[in-house]
Amino acid sequence: MRCLDLRERRQLAPKEATARIKINRFLEGAGWRFFDDANGRANVVLEPNVKLTAEDLYALGDDLEKAANGFVDFLLLNEQGKPLIILEAKAESKNPLSAKEQARKYARSQNARFVILSNGNIHYLWDLELGNPSVITKFPSPTDIGNHYAFAPDAKRLANEQVGLDYIALTQMPSYAQEVGWKFEAERTAFIDKAKLRFLRRYQQRAIERVQEDAKKGATRFLFEMATGTGKTLTSAAVIKLFLKTGNARRVLFLVDRLELEAQTDKAFKAYLRNDFTSVIYKEQRDDWRKADIVVTTVQSLLFNDKYRRFFAPTDFDLVISDEAHRSIGGNARAVFEYFIGYKLGLTATPKDYLKHSGGPGTRDPRETERRTMLDTYRTFGCESGEPTFRYSLIDGVKDGFLINPYVVDARTGVTTQLLSDQGFVVTTTDGEGNELEEAFAGRDFEKKFFAEPTNRAFCKTLLEHGLRDPISGEFGKTIAFAVSQNHAAKIVQILNEMADQLWPGRYKSDFAMQVTSHVADAQRMTVNFANNNLGGHSDFADNYRTSRARICVTVGMMTTGYDCPDLLNLALMRPVFSPSDFVQIKGRGTRKHNHTEEMFDPARKAALGAVNKTVFRLFDFFANCEYFEEKFQYDQELKLPTPSAMPLSSGGDDGGGNSTVSGGTGSYEHFDPDDVVSQVETQIGAQGMRIDRELFGRFEDAARADTKLAELVAAQNWEAATRHVIEEIFDKPNEFYTLEKLRNAAGVDRRITVRELIEKAFGFIPGFKSKAELIEDEFQKFLADQKPEEADRIREMRYFFEAYVRDANVRAKIDAGHFADLNVNPTFTTRDLKEVPAPWRKRIPEYIKDYVSLNPFL
Repeated sequence: MRCLDLRERRQLAPKEATARIKINRFLEGAGWRFFDDANGRANVVLEPNVKLTAEDLYALGDDLEKAANGFVDFLLLNEQGKPLIILEAKAESKNPLSAKEQARKYARSQNARFVILSNGNIHYLWDLELGNPSVITKFPSPTDIGNHYAFAPDAKRLANEQVGLDYIALTQMPSYAQEVGWKFEAERTAFIDKAKLRFLRRYQQRAIERVQEDAKKGATRFLFEMATGTGKTLTSAAVIKLFLKTGNARRVLFLVDRLELEAQTDKAFKAYLRNDFTSVIYKEQRDDWRKADIVVTTVQSLLFNDKYRRFFAPTDFDLVISDEAHRSIGGNARAVFEYFIGYKLGLTATPKDYLKHSGGPGTRDPRETERRTMLDTYRTFGCESGEPTFRYSLIDGVKDGFLINPYVVDARTGVTTQLLSDQGFVVTTTDGEGNELEEAFAGRDFEKKFFAEPTNRAFCKTLLEHGLRDPISGEFGKTIAFAVSQNHAAKIVQILNEMADQLWPGRYKSDFAMQVTSHVADAQRMTVNFANNNLGGHSDFADNYRTSRARICVTVGMMTTGYDCPDLLNLALMRPVFSPSDFVQIKGRGTRKHNHTEEMFDPARKAALGAVNKTVFRLFDFFANCEYFEEKFQYDQELKLPTPSAMPLSSGGDDGGGNSTVSGGTGSYEHFDPDDVVSQVETQIGAQGMRIDRELFGRFEDAARADTKLAELVAAQNWEAATRHVIEEIFDKPNEFYTLEKLRNAAGVDRRITVRELIEKAFGFIPGFKSKAELIEDEFQKFLADQKPEEADRIREMRYFFEAYVRDANVRAKIDAGHFADLNVNPTFTTRDLKEVPAPWRKRIPEYIKDYVSLNPFL
């Protein structure tokens, strides 16, 4: 059977996939019943109380506006047969929001609280007691909406709740004010430390008050722009308590963008709120998360395999908080955030104004992409004016005495200076005929296209000579160094340990510096141990003083967002940084204050020393990152580094993506006598492929599951390391010679697949591989949830454009080049089709796809 091309499917769509059929399928998929069956009585009826028949459904076709009995308004009933939801169905060519007031009036006449507005392509769920209609990507089930019916938010009650500075402390210890340790001021500090009580700062209290003020005015979305180190987690805990205590939320979802932040956030919520509310990590409580008040998870976990749509209802969470919002709601991740209806709070440490020097519209400069992401973040949280619900900057924190500004050390080698110049670093070589060849490298090429041993040594030498020392023990201060890659991190660690052995003979056993990256086993635990001053054990530089034996952690992308290690004294950027938010986060690791005597065990010495406060930290910037993001910056110190020797070019290695090339030789040939074909049978291979293909794929899955190291990496969800392990240890081995292309063919997939998908299929994370069409539909649903186009009556045309741009490289090239007239001769998408797309979306859809949709599976 011939597969239909894009145009043929589109032409058949009005006939075979009408809005009516789509809406019926959405209802049936959500568990609503048009007819009495074994599960119960029909709970879908029409006004005026007319049950549907199969003939009715077919006869109505696209004419959704009228029927023999009047307007076709679905009534969805509860278990008692009473109206629960009004579903207003519009034709595909109409915007479902156009029926908003009609549906409101009808819902009130039926005493129904909820309304669904749909044209088959885009759908809105409207809780008449909560606010405005919200875009949904699936219909709620009878159980989902029944549970939500009991939820009665009251913004007035939320606004009237008294939130004092002891709002969290009262949950931790309701009677703290009656305790003797509190009443005596001389003992109060020790009492607070022992009980681990947390009190809000005035600016944190003000942030919560702003939420109360805006909620009273009808706002349902809020954005906190708070600098790293100002206590966003504590402030979030207070917001969570506010909503749960006042009945404005039954359950809260807290989204983080990194795996290491799950445990850290859950631990904090348990410390602050466990006497009143329960907190769980979703992946650890997959079966009984509904019992918890707070669910913490990574956005990637819910996004994976569309888990958020398969296992959650849009009404499961009444407050969704997005940590580092510009990351955890960017692109596809925003589909998770927008899926749930109710209140939304975003947290970000990256100020929008920080990106004011980025390029103008149309540029692909990474800073411009980041700027657009930030602007999208403000729009998402209802802050189109550019003013967040509450702002507390690094400048505010420093001025109020809560944070520390960096002491920047701008240190550039001869090579890095050239790398950062317009001309780049030029290497001159000679070919086999004696001709001189020049090749230029830019900052982005560092450590990816050539080996820079002298430069790395210059970095390490400068750091060790000028880094701050621990004020108690006198040893080198705790430091995080950020490298370009895993390989670069390993080199830096080796050099640092060699130099440490020269500076402090016999003191360290190759544990002065440690690599903390995703390829290192138990890297997550290492980050925790470093913060807890136990990485590699305890230092023996000073008696009765607890600090980590390992002094420098060298990482790539870990230990940035949300990592709390207040006694850090040095940060080293041994790589160029091109993301403003990454730079703000990295810099923010050192801004927290710290009293070093808190780690003293000897009470007498502790009292004698008094407070030994951290008042400064050093930021070693080897690639002028500050200059990159700030047009003018007053550097505190500039060091003259020794000019390194000539940099040798790399002699080999992979291409950065784990790929390598193999050269082959000539083969031998044998002569055969001629022969004739005496039998010929033709067989169409089915969708399951040939047996040899299926068995090849099965053998790969068996080999993957039998690999204990791979199983450990998968259990830890360390996908980067798992992918590299498969490439290095399972692919291209004798006997089988598994390759990505052979396995794709064996699986019968019509698109590219990734090594991670192979692993996920082998270990049961996904049931199978989605086709191109299924992936495009998923991406388009995410686009709708993210962008919420007002032209809901033109969704079908936008969907066709979206698919054509993703699928067809010729269409993509012509659109990008602005050669719209050339589309007239294109067989699948023409100029006429483009004109049917609303004008603003002819540009915005390609921009969205470039920023948020990976085209690799469709190439």
